[in-house]
Amino acid sequence: MNGFRWPRALRATVALCAFLVAAAAAQAQNNNPIRILVGFPAGGGTDVIARTLADKLKDQLGTPVLVDNRAGAGGQIAAQALKAAPADGHTLFLTHDHTISILPLVTKNPGFDPAKDFVPVAGFATFVNALALSSGTPAKSVADYVAWVKNQGAGKGTVGVPAPASVPEFLVKLIGQKYALDLQAAPYRGSAPMIADMLGNQIGAGIGSIPDFIENHKAGKIHVVAVMGRSRQAAMPDVPTFAELGVSGFEDVPYYGLFAPAGTPQAEIDRISTALLKVLTLPDVRERLTAMGLTVGFMPQKLLASRERAYREKWTWIIKTSGFQPQ
Repeated sequence: MNGFRWPRALRATVALCAFLVAAAAAQAQNNNPIRILVGFPAGGGTDVIARTLADKLKDQLGTPVLVDNRAGAGGQIAAQALKAAPADGHTLFLTHDHTISILPLVTKNPGFDPAKDFVPVAGFATFVNALALSSGTPAKSVADYVAWVKNQGAGKGTVGVPAPASVPEFLVKLIGQKYALDLQAAPYRGSAPMIADMLGNQIGAGIGSIPDFIENHKAGKIHVVAVMGRSRQAAMPDVPTFAELGVSGFEDVPYYGLFAPAGTPQAEIDRISTALLKVLTLPDVRERLTAMGLTVGFMPQKLLASRERAYREKWTWIIKTSGFQPQ
């Protein structure tokens, strides 16, 4: 006995309906917003960078791209949020070296393991940290600052840093050792509140990234007096490097990149990486990021991963030799 067979027209209708349902589901998935987690407050350098890229990524990806600030603990809160997010390509973490490479080395229980919980998507820039002085400080150079601290504070001073146990905090220690000063780092919850205190002359000096300082430096509201890196920065050609001033060990520069939860499909990572590459070719994006003090350069997934490993290995040695104990 022959089995029942659907009429051809009905079979075609069922197939078409199934196709339309699948297409609608795919379209709904594509239209879901992509969140870019940022571990620092709105208004800081990292936040501005994220919003600059998000504005253009939405056009390349054909879906809304939103910035989600999860400030606090040097990016630890945002990193934990990334770990808990679905691995579907709709949650990313835009961060620099501190949260990914350094924070797990200086924190006993960070609540995440970058090697197991995250996957690199792509990098897009490197940057340098810098020492800046508030306008209430009469010093206009590192030498002036050293003399001022010795005269006004008997060699004791406080320097703001955007996060505890960060590169800036270790740099405070190194500067203190170099110039025989008793410098103490004052950790903030990001660069924005630190700079607010500098502008209000609540603190005389701060160490942070060039993107954090550049606008106020150009406006004469703060004075950047030294930068990290192997060469002077195009955005601040008159500012010397720490190496020029005899403070060595901080020539390698940090990176910025996008990360996703572990298990994110490679197709999604490739899609976002390709979109980021296209965004970085846009003249207005390159100009904006360069003006902020970034060195723009696309790093595909494997290159970002190798750079992160190398940076983490270097800082493992620096932190160990400094005698710092994880908190």
